[in-house]
Amino acid sequence: MKAVFLDRDGTIIEDPGYLQDPEKIRLLPGVAQAIRRLSANRYAVLVVTNQSGIARGLLTLDDYRATERRLDELLAGEGARVDGHYFCPHLPELTGPCECRKPGTLLYRQAAQRLGIDLPQSWWVGDRLRDVLPARALGGKGILVLTGVGESEAGNAAARGFTQAKDLSAAVDLIAPDSSLPAPSHPSYLPPP
Repeated sequence: MKAVFLDRDGTIIEDPGYLQDPEKIRLLPGVAQAIRRLSANRYAVLVVTNQSGIARGLLTLDDYRATERRLDELLAGEGARVDGHYFCPHLPELTGPCECRKPGTLLYRQAAQRLGIDLPQSWWVGDRLRDVLPARALGGKGILVLTGVGESEAGNAAARGFTQAKDLSAAVDLIAPDSSLPAPSHPSYLPPP
C-alpha cells in the first residue's frame, strides 16, 4: 500500500494557531476533492501533525481529539475521508526530545507498520519544510504547498530540491494525475531547481 502523508494546519485547514475549538476549523479550498482523488487512486490518506499546544497547556488531548473528529465530519460532508490521524503532542523545550515531532519519522514508521505502507512509494505534503523532510529520510517524495506558511518556506524547500505546488489540489495533480479531470490551463506547481 502507498500513502500520502498530509500535514493538517495550513495544508488541509486554515491555521488559526493552537486550534482547540472544533467549530473554528475551515477546510482550505479544494481539499475535499483532492483527498477524494487520492483515495480513488488507492492511496491511504493519513494526517500527521505536530500539536505542541498540548505540551504548552494551550489545549488538552480532548480538545485535539474534538478537532480531529470535526475535521473528519467536514470531509465526510464533502464525500472525502482520511484513513488515519497521527499527532505529536510534545515540545522538546518542555517535554524533552522525542522521535515523533516532525521532521522525526516515528509516526510515519508506526503508520507503515500498522497499515503495511510502502514508504518509498509514498508522498509527504505540507506547508513547512519539516512536513516534507521525512520523505528524504524514508525514501519517498515531498511536495511543499504554498498555502499556510508555505510561501515563507519556499526558498529553503527549493534549495533542498523539493517540488512546490500552490495548494493541495495542485499537489494531487502531481501525485495522482486523473485523466477524467481537465488539465489546468497553466502550471500550478514549480519543479525543483
